[in-house]
Amino acid sequence: MKVMKQMVTESNSSVTEFILMGLTVQKELQLPLFILFLLNYTATVVGNLSLMNLICLNSHLHTPMYFFIFNLSCIDFCYSFVSNPTMLRSFVTEQNTISYEGCMSQLFFFCFFVNSECYVLTAMAYDRYVAICHPLKYTTVMSPKICCLLVFGSYLMGFAGALTHTGFMIRLSFCNSNIINHYMCDIFPLLQLSCTSTYVNELVSSAVVGTIIILSSIIILVSYAMILSNILHMSSSKGWSKALGTCGSHIITVSLFYGSGLLAYIKPTSAETVDQGKFLSIFYTLVVPMLNPLIYSLRNKDVKLALKRTMKRVTT
Repeated sequence: MKVMKQMVTESNSSVTEFILMGLTVQKELQLPLFILFLLNYTATVVGNLSLMNLICLNSHLHTPMYFFIFNLSCIDFCYSFVSNPTMLRSFVTEQNTISYEGCMSQLFFFCFFVNSECYVLTAMAYDRYVAICHPLKYTTVMSPKICCLLVFGSYLMGFAGALTHTGFMIRLSFCNSNIINHYMCDIFPLLQLSCTSTYVNELVSSAVVGTIIILSSIIILVSYAMILSNILHMSSSKGWSKALGTCGSHIITVSLFYGSGLLAYIKPTSAETVDQGKFLSIFYTLVVPMLNPLIYSLRNKDVKLALKRTMKRVTT
């Protein structure tokens, strides 16, 4: 973070603060949207915090799969503090400003948590592959040390990607308009405001995002191709349902997260597509972090059992 602050200080941008347009300028929609996204924010924080506590308090959930789910919830919990408060403020203030340093910090943490979630989801796909295709070797392959290295690697890659995006954004100059057509400081809306060439930034952004998507997608697709092949060779229907049950939640999460992310980012940086990206980004910044605890709890017998045990302990 010291490196990023130094880079911000050395930037030659004449803009000292930005104005976030938010989702809409229609006044009659401000209050309903504020209530809607406040409920979303509350559900995201409570849901992810509850799932993290359940995993910590119940020893039968201290397995590799739930270790990754814990980290996924931790990312979503922290992630909710990056964009939600800014969005909520935009509904109740006429001029929603953010300092230049604050904007670059928000961009950094936004990229960090999004990138980290991509890699954690990838590690979860590999975990499911080992559990279903090599069950006898599962405890050896997915040892606590390997799980910690996978998660640490996810955070490290997320940090590297975020530092790259933010570092190249800081090198730009913002000297004309300071109105960001978004509810947070995102890459493409910021590139539209620069009064210097953004060609290198667009190239770097495409390279970083492309690397993350291609690398994680290949690992996830290969993992599930192997899982599907293994399932097709299973003789019992019980084995089928168990295998599909352990993968179903992850497939739903990956589909929602990657689907909305791809639609929002794999596009040119025109004004029209930035508008579309603003609304599509709601899904992976606000909706998916809220749904993840529900997806991994309502479809999971172990989590339901842990919840019953925890509630019994609290009430007795």
